[in-house]
Amino acid sequence: MSDKPATPVDRKLLDILVCPLTKGPLRYDAASQELISDRAGLAYPIRDGIPIMLVDEARQLSERG
Repeated sequence: MSDKPATPVDRKLLDILVCPLTKGPLRYDAASQELISDRAGLAYPIRDGIPIMLVDEARQLSERG
């Protein structure tokens, strides 16, 4: 993980983005700098304030019960 401070993401951009796999809503996790798709179980990274909306770049969320 980088020591650089997190770059803020434009709120308007977050409001219009959807998961490219499910077309469902995303939630912003500021601590991990990721956009989370609960439906797909994926976390899309945000790098330098830019959401990387590629399934191949997404992190698989672990199953927690």
